[in-house]
Amino acid sequence: MATNIGMMDSAYFVGRNEILSWINDRLHLNLSRIEEAASGAVQCQMLDMTFPGVVPMHKVNFEAKNEYEMIQNYKVMQEVFTKLKITKPLEVNRLVKGRPLDNLEFLQWLKRFCDSINGGIMNENYNPVERRSRGGKEKCVKGSSKISKSLQTNNMHHPPVTTSNKPSGPKQAKSHAVGGGSNSSAEVHALSKEIADLKVSVDLLEKERDFYFSKLRDIEILCQTPELEDLPIVVAVKKILYATDANESALDEAQECLNQSLGLEADEEEEKEEEAAEEEAAETQT
Repeated sequence: MATNIGMMDSAYFVGRNEILSWINDRLHLNLSRIEEAASGAVQCQMLDMTFPGVVPMHKVNFEAKNEYEMIQNYKVMQEVFTKLKITKPLEVNRLVKGRPLDNLEFLQWLKRFCDSINGGIMNENYNPVERRSRGGKEKCVKGSSKISKSLQTNNMHHPPVTTSNKPSGPKQAKSHAVGGGSNSSAEVHALSKEIADLKVSVDLLEKERDFYFSKLRDIEILCQTPELEDLPIVVAVKKILYATDANESALDEAQECLNQSLGLEADEEEEKEEEAAEEEAAETQT
């Protein structure tokens, strides 16, 4: 099982739209944003589809909104990871914040992992809607079916009253529909064009975002090289990369750290030169 996948693996270059299509097709959902999967429920059901019977789906809350509710889903997921001996760490504190990049990265890993188990083939015997449903919802569905049957029976005994003796009504409705048809079609055409333009803009923004994200990831990998990670300039760069406050720039702190490191190094070099000069003078005197 591909539990440990390197960051340069092709899995992490799968786009947002492909991930959303993968989720929606297999689980019969209609997610439009990656952040909608931040609760962990989707990931739990993906594991349930890949490993039937391993995930206690009755403990998974698909309506989780608050962080404490989401954490319960990730606890279920961690138990499943333990059962399956999956060693990938779950960064719950980052995932429940709903940050798109964190959740996208985890879903990219999950897709790669599930595909390595089932070869990317959907389990046709798996009913995602039925597995998601909980006791209360099932009762509600059963109750509604009984009500609909009773309504059908009443309609058979008491046919609905028609208005066929008033021909003016349908004609008037038809004339209104004809009159407003041209306006509505123009509005639909304009809205469709606007939606198409927005989709193009979103795709361009996503490509630009993915481009810069890949560059940042390359810088991070370079900074984690054992031979370089303790260098002052690398420490300063990592301060900027790992800054958590989005409202403040970490540039000033990084520059200060760099200046302090360079100042210390300059002082050490000066001390070494002074010691060497003193030793040389002592040797000359002897």
